Amino acid sequence: MTNWLHEQRLNAAIAVVRQCCAGTVLDLGCGDGDFLTRLAVEPQIQRIVGVDLCEASLGRLRQRLARLDRLHAQVDLIQGSLTEGAHALIGFDCAVLIETIEHIEPGRLSTLERAVFAEMQPATVVITTPNAEFNPLLGVPPRRYRHPDHRFEWDRERFRRWTHGVAARNGYSAACSDIAGSHPSLGGASQMAVFQTTPVSGQEPPKGLSTMASSA
Repeated sequence: MTNWLHEQRLNAAIAVVRQCCAGTVLDLGCGDGDFLTRLAVEPQIQRIVGVDLCEASLGRLRQRLARLDRLHAQVDLIQGSLTEGAHALIGFDCAVLIETIEHIEPGRLSTLERAVFAEMQPATVVITTPNAEFNPLLGVPPRRYRHPDHRFEWDRERFRRWTHGVAARNGYSAACSDIAGSHPSLGGASQMAVFQTTPVSGQEPPKGLSTMASSA
């Protein structure tokens, strides 16, 4: 079962996929498939590819998919690194990384950036990550992370700077928003960035997003 915070992340990502009218989606760091199994029953989705390093997680995901009554999409699962084999993942409408980047060593984020934004080049990219400012409200002790596998957790300003840099370097526009609450000074428990290559004419960013156009 997912907790209230994770449900908010999943709902926010699904809303972006619907809004950008994606028919093909990459779930990068799909894990046990909390997002992928929701996406697989969306009527507009034709194909999903889930990628994860953990074969055990992918095994559990296969079992979950087998239990679904209705499966609209073709689903393929790949065991491997998010930064390798990017050439096989070109041409998708959208890529989603839910609470994934914080599991990567900061020094390797440039490799992930190159793989996703320069090689895969999906039209829309959705990234969520914890908001470190909110940690005290979740009972996280000072100088600790929410999960022992996290390599970093950023505050909103640091995440926005990284988002803006990625967008500018790769020809995307980008916008950030809070997820799971909006404390007047601490923001939400998580935060989301939505990157787009070519904004649809007349289409507003998802509600609550603050747009940051790239300089490209």
